Amino acid sequence: MLPSRIFFDHFFDDFDSPRRLDRMMKCDIYEQEGKYILELDVPGYQKEDLHLELEDGYLKIFVEKNSDENEIEEKKYLHRERHMHERYERQFYIGNVNEEEIEASFKDGILKIIIPKAKQKTETKKTITIED
Repeated sequence: MLPSRIFFDHFFDDFDSPRRLDRMMKCDIYEQEGKYILELDVPGYQKEDLHLELEDGYLKIFVEKNSDENEIEEKKYLHRERHMHERYERQFYIGNVNEEEIEASFKDGILKIIIPKAKQKTETKKTITIED
């Protein structure tokens, strides 16, 4: 049997670099109608693989996938790049928002998160009278 390196080039060899996250969860953030909208590319994952948490003003997005052990035992792999356990994480500071107002949807490999903007505090100036 020939080694798998003969059949496959080194195109993906740098895939384990720290920049892998940038390629795996590309993100666009934009503002629309008084809301911030985050769109993340998460191809190859299911809704059940995605987890969102809001803690201390940070929105944390976890993507975690475990390959089915039965599927692995049934196949005789010559080369494997889609590992049994993968976990990616990104976080964004969104400030103090009401977590009940955040909406998230997942369709066609795109995670879309809608965050209503925090209501701006109006600057009020008050003169305080000093009593005798």
